[in-house]
Amino acid sequence: MKTLIALAAASLLAIPASAQDMSAFTYGPVFEDYGPVAEVDMDMALPADAYFRVAFDISEAAEPGEVSRRIESAARFINMHVRAGVPEERVQVAIVVHGRAGFDLMHQDAYGERNEWAENANLPLIAALLEHGVQIYLCGQSAAGLGITNDDIAPGVQMALSAMTAHALLQEQGYTVNPF
Repeated sequence: MKTLIALAAASLLAIPASAQDMSAFTYGPVFEDYGPVAEVDMDMALPADAYFRVAFDISEAAEPGEVSRRIESAARFINMHVRAGVPEERVQVAIVVHGRAGFDLMHQDAYGERNEWAENANLPLIAALLEHGVQIYLCGQSAAGLGITNDDIAPGVQMALSAMTAHALLQEQGYTVNPF
């Protein structure tokens, strides 16, 4: 039975996003251009006093010129819970980026130099997330290894000593790591 469940889950994860039926998904209420979500008839009710402090761990870079689905997941998380009735101020999100995903946090000039002058499609998303209080941290160890400096990152993105450090400090503040 466990094998059957694992195979079913693996087959769902193998379906590219472009092959999924997105007709039931809409944007908002917080982000009108990012984070589409579907209405769900829930069996697991959200408590009236639900409070979320969630950190997203991102290491997978988007294709040059494309929006990172991983970064957009933070907008989706916020849209989903606010739409379900949790006040926006009780949905606190942080994003910790490491590895090659660090390139997705670069301002346009630095990004373009490394990606044949492709547009960094993540910049409007990053700005929207920051505007709604999302904290975005870049692993300093990954940045050093990739040659990314503080001068290369988008406004509002913060350099951390490391992703491990950022997660440890966020955990001390009550954040849990979202595994998706």
